[in-house]
Amino acid sequence: MKNVLIVGCGDVARRAIPWLVRRFRVFALVRDPSTAATLRALGARPLFGDLDQPRSLARLAGMADMLLHFAPPPGEGLADPRTAHLLAALARRRSIPQRIVYISTTGVYGDCAGQRIDETHPRQARTPRARRRVDAENRLRAFGRRHGVRLGVLRAPGIYAADRLPLERLRRGDPVLLAGEDVHTNHIHAEDLAWLACVALFRARGGRAYNAVDDTHMKMGDYFDLVADTFGLVRPPRLPRAQIAERLSPATLSFMSESRVLSNQRLRRELRTHLRHPSVRDGLRAALADAGLPAA
Repeated sequence: MKNVLIVGCGDVARRAIPWLVRRFRVFALVRDPSTAATLRALGARPLFGDLDQPRSLARLAGMADMLLHFAPPPGEGLADPRTAHLLAALARRRSIPQRIVYISTTGVYGDCAGQRIDETHPRQARTPRARRRVDAENRLRAFGRRHGVRLGVLRAPGIYAADRLPLERLRRGDPVLLAGEDVHTNHIHAEDLAWLACVALFRARGGRAYNAVDDTHMKMGDYFDLVADTFGLVRPPRLPRAQIAERLSPATLSFMSESRVLSNQRLRRELRTHLRHPSVRDGLRAALADAGLPAA
């Protein structure tokens, strides 16, 4: 039985583990001992280590046949030393994972002024957050070329699920942009992203990037309107960009500064899979059913 190592054991990883443990021995790198019980209950074997502490990663060398790298970069800087530390630890033995899947972000494309783009579009990351992801992608690609590892990069947009919806923001009455100033946004359900990561272990072409997005083409304000309508909440107020800056945090505003419509044709063609929630409307209907609520 082959070994799979998961690095970054958050929500998406926990959704992937039940499928993985039926087929592989699954090891999960954790730095917080309080999360170990949850991972054990899912069938994974916790390994304690910290990507910010390279010495703690020594036991990772030679243990995994495949790697799912879901860990985010640090919260500052323009590079991703966590990925650098991970790859250095893996390279200490001749036995290196032969397949790696990394979850990156669609933010690496930067602002595309609402254009429809695919994975051939150049990366023009504008925010430090996205530049750190570019650095991680570059490090992983170089590692793959150097060691003959098949790497698949899933570029994920806004991840949502029943427990990852902006309901509190709607209840607070946080504003969104006027329709004429609004930005295009993209989405993927957390369950679908977890499934895509598992499929990519076997079907992703080496060094290939995939836009891990659903079929929804929607502006951000329309998304918030749809969530509000679905859950019987008041739609958010619409404000011009000049005024909205006074009401929202810089982090939130950064997501309103980039607009792009992403194609998922490569994902469908090469990974040959179907999404459980092909649109946000499908995902929201499922969220209502999970909560046992009637449609608003």
